[in-house]
Amino acid sequence: MLQPYPRPVFGMFFFILFSVTVTGQDMEFGITGGGSYYLGDLNPGTPFTDIKPFFGVLARYDIDTRWAVKLALMKGAVAADASQGNPFIQTLGLSFTSNITDISAVAEFNFFPYFTGSERNWISPYIYAGVSVFLFKPMNNGISLVTVGTEGQKIGYNGRQPYSLVGFSIPFGIGAKVSLAKRLGMQVFWEMHKTFTDYLDDVSTTFVSGVEYSDPLGTHQTGMQRGDPNNMDWFSFFGVSLTYKFNLTGSKKCKDLNH
Repeated sequence: MLQPYPRPVFGMFFFILFSVTVTGQDMEFGITGGGSYYLGDLNPGTPFTDIKPFFGVLARYDIDTRWAVKLALMKGAVAADASQGNPFIQTLGLSFTSNITDISAVAEFNFFPYFTGSERNWISPYIYAGVSVFLFKPMNNGISLVTVGTEGQKIGYNGRQPYSLVGFSIPFGIGAKVSLAKRLGMQVFWEMHKTFTDYLDDVSTTFVSGVEYSDPLGTHQTGMQRGDPNNMDWFSFFGVSLTYKFNLTGSKKCKDLNH
């Protein structure tokens, strides 16, 4: 059975955001966009393949000039076509597109003392990591593949059950922050998500004969290898963010010298 919509998890993220807003000193809010792609059974090792656009919004609390925490909502897609893969993958004849909605909470570390508005340390590389929850739905020609049961989940083949369309991941990334003006900042980043599902692409185990979209080429028998269930899927966002800084009530205007 599909897992229910994770309302408690989403509620936790909004509670964190509210708590940070009312107790914090400086907040940055912004928009972000760029490209997204995936690594998995249909693309095991080639980054920046089948890139799709993504967009999102974010809120960042600057703890000090080195540390910050960020909440972000991203909406994008990932896709792959076996015809573009290695010789074995091409024999599968599979393809998919999956929309992704991701909510993440991460901690950021600046390599240099940085804050938006600084005139001395106006640029800094940074790294970050955290946790996220995401929704996904692999499709092919407008058909939801999870409802088809391409590996026998719909008919309970070998006890298999439909996989959940809600996943958890560990996001981590690297980038650079640039102060454009007193309150305007820009971030360039590349972010990977280590997931705990092997079904972003609807490919994990073995073929099942007579099931629609399981074997588009019609060249496989039940039990033949379709994917590798031991390797979980990944997805990635890369792009640019623009943020605007707000000084909230109680902010220390001079917590850092205006270098």
